[in-house]
Amino acid sequence: MKSSPDWFMYFIAFWGVVLVAFISIGGFFMFRKFLKVLPKADGKSKLDWQNHWVELSRPLWNDESKALLDKLASPVPSAFRDIAKHSIAAKIGQLAVESGEGKVTEEHCIKGYILATPKRDHAFLISFLESNGIDYSPYEHLLESEKSKPLAPPVV
Repeated sequence: MKSSPDWFMYFIAFWGVVLVAFISIGGFFMFRKFLKVLPKADGKSKLDWQNHWVELSRPLWNDESKALLDKLASPVPSAFRDIAKHSIAAKIGQLAVESGEGKVTEEHCIKGYILATPKRDHAFLISFLESNGIDYSPYEHLLESEKSKPLAPPVV
């Protein structure tokens, strides 16, 4: 005599697989965050450098550049927007400080936005810039199309 029906065992197995999948996905993202906190050869982590550039460039930001940063970060889902704004602001701040100008300009914002955006998202970045009427033509050399990259190295 069976102690439980077959469908119940399949139900438990299904939820066991779902649980393992969710834990694996969460662990992957936690591990990525852990890698960002590890110090590099210079003794600072990626997050340390982001904080450094944001704090160093804080006095260079004006209302127009802050508004442009908010506009550029607007397509990012709200759950991740603050993190995205921080990493974009760090790259913009780095460019502004290294250029030696006394303020963050629109050019710094556009160039920093392009450099801070992962290459896999460049197609969306281009469509976003075009839909908002932002001229990115001086920085097209920074955009690498995923279509132009070979899928595998050539076989010799």
